Amino acid sequence: MKIIKSEKRLCTCCMEEHEVKTVLVEEQMTFKNVKVAYKATYFYCDAAEEFYMDEEQIQENDIHLKDAYREKEGLLTSGQIRSIREKYGISQSDLCTLLGWGGKTITRYESHQVQDKAHDTILKKIDQDPEWFLTLLDDAKSDLSESAYEKYLNKATSLYEEDQDLYLKKAIEASYVKFQGNTSAQGNTKLSLNKVVDVIRYLAASKKVTNLYKVKLMKLMWYADALSYQKRGFAITGLVYQALPMGAVPVGHNSIINLKDVPCEEVDMGETNAYHFSLKGEQKFSALSGEDIKILDVVIEKLGRMSKNEIVSFMHKEQAYERTLPRDNISFEYAKQLRI
Repeated sequence: MKIIKSEKRLCTCCMEEHEVKTVLVEEQMTFKNVKVAYKATYFYCDAAEEFYMDEEQIQENDIHLKDAYREKEGLLTSGQIRSIREKYGISQSDLCTLLGWGGKTITRYESHQVQDKAHDTILKKIDQDPEWFLTLLDDAKSDLSESAYEKYLNKATSLYEEDQDLYLKKAIEASYVKFQGNTSAQGNTKLSLNKVVDVIRYLAASKKVTNLYKVKLMKLMWYADALSYQKRGFAITGLVYQALPMGAVPVGHNSIINLKDVPCEEVDMGETNAYHFSLKGEQKFSALSGEDIKILDVVIEKLGRMSKNEIVSFMHKEQAYERTLPRDNISFEYAKQLRI
């Protein structure tokens, strides 16, 4: 028995006013033929040396018992079901509408009733798959108020985008596993996608950087990492760059520009598409240190107004490019002889 608190009140066990303890007790009980252990809350009367419960405790202990059973059987607990619903910001009744269940089903699952495995599987899928939630939401649109639909749509869309971004980050990070410990390739820095995104955002936000398209962006990023390595002995981002025909390009560049918060706009150029980067208004770059920003400012001042062709030609004359075989990784050791 663990005493949670003690307060003076009317004890409904002995009907006298005195210090009544609220205690936590380890209980065991069989539920649906399964023996489970759980913690129950009681009041304790010292005078009568007895435990007793009020209505609220009876309900809470019932939930604790059934949640212990759920955990043992691999089912979602009442709290986990509530968390799934709150993640989407959806009411109990509207979630039932989406799933085609009775109007009080979720209310019961969050309180006293244990869900069956079929419903549990559906709730787990809702939790793990915002895209499926969006599909269900679209099917149920006519059964929801306009304001509720918009609220759920915005929340689920945001979760879906975060889910996509997480998958994309994991894929990029997986492609960099083979470079772990290769300090010359990564510039003595572990890959930080948060820094990668903020470097792109910082360049895109600068008024001194003109016509920032993908080819130019990749060169500016390499120069920023190379200059950082030259001055500090480590790069900013941890990206690995390859020597491609247009100059230095980071491994995973096509995925990197699709990361959330990268201000990339696809532009139709007729026979092909181009990727333009621009960011307006006041911005914060929390992933970047003051020293990171100073290095970026040097790169921007030196190269920001160059055209694509000018910066490609400029980089082609770097030892880092001249001495690296086509498609090989560019060693950061060459950063010691930068032209800026």
